[in-house]
Amino acid sequence: MSDARQPLLPGVTLGVLGGGQLGRMWAHAAQRMGYYTAVLDPDAQSPAGWVSHHHIRTDYLDPQGLAQLSSLCQAVTTEFENVPADALAQLAATLPVSPAASAVAIAQDRAREKAHFVQCGVPVAPHAVIDTSEQLAAVPDSLLPGILKTSRMGYDGKGQLRVRTRDELNAGWATLGSVPCVLEKMLPLAAECSVIVARGRDGACVHLPIQRNLHRGGILAVTEVWAGNVSAELAQQAVAAAQAVAEGLSYVGVLCVEFFVLADGALVVNEIAPRPHNSGHYSQDACDVSQFELQVRCMADLPLTQPRQHSPAIMLNLLGDLWFPHALGSEPIEPPWAQVLALPGTHLHLYGKCEARVGRKMGHLNITAATPEQAHRTALQAAVLLGIAPF
Repeated sequence: MSDARQPLLPGVTLGVLGGGQLGRMWAHAAQRMGYYTAVLDPDAQSPAGWVSHHHIRTDYLDPQGLAQLSSLCQAVTTEFENVPADALAQLAATLPVSPAASAVAIAQDRAREKAHFVQCGVPVAPHAVIDTSEQLAAVPDSLLPGILKTSRMGYDGKGQLRVRTRDELNAGWATLGSVPCVLEKMLPLAAECSVIVARGRDGACVHLPIQRNLHRGGILAVTEVWAGNVSAELAQQAVAAAQAVAEGLSYVGVLCVEFFVLADGALVVNEIAPRPHNSGHYSQDACDVSQFELQVRCMADLPLTQPRQHSPAIMLNLLGDLWFPHALGSEPIEPPWAQVLALPGTHLHLYGKCEARVGRKMGHLNITAATPEQAHRTALQAAVLLGIAPF
């Protein structure tokens, strides 16, 4: 297919593989712009399925489901990285798919992902690929202590173990099932941040402001975004690295690149997510173009304009834990939304999930204000009301 395509204008149908919250927010953005939406997800209660014009309830590799999606849509995207890359490849035979299966396949494999970073010339943590017992035995002592991560199917802290000694490394690999893994040397961290870029089929690339992130238990808890939240030099390095990663993939779509900021101020790339990302949710209320609108623009070949942030912002991730303030196993209690929404500049986004569970992402709260200090004060007030630990 040629790169010079006419834009897909409002009134046509756009599709997404995956029916989670990212698909739901993508569907809302697409519908606001005048598009019809179709979701392929096997879950009858998927958040995106509830709000879309079409919900195809089949497995991601089901031939009939893919054929139905292809016949309905003029372009397709994905909302989570573990959708089978083969499904994207099959759809790409008949209609534009972004991101491409080849890019998603790299994001699904930590070893290939690390190799791509190296090829792009962006800094990564010292690491070793472990596919066999021989490679396990050959790991240099200099990589310990480290974090052992499964090469595939790991997200939100899953499939990871900290290992301090060679004995712990050997035991950890067995615990993870002796599957292909990557061992990363543990480095002294000062902060974590991320950059979201959107790249069009014509190579045009725009980005959201750099996001400073706080993780708890391997899950993003807080994102803070305003001018000066990191140094201008660091922000410039992170944006340049994110754009290099996207360029190296010939990427089309929205891509999140996550970074570690080391104690000495150096920046290393951690991982990529080939889709919108938790850390970009603030853009719904603090920017003139959200990450979800950027996703729609990419897949429809519409012009990409550089997003502008109009308000300092903080995003609080709302996990299912908040519905169980007294004890696990008790009946869930709805959090005090009215009190939270009485705070100025609060914007509640719930994902329409039918059941709250511990660790489950149920929604997020965006806080915007005239100054970073005011945003932080309001966010801390909201955290107290919701039972979120201070930050």
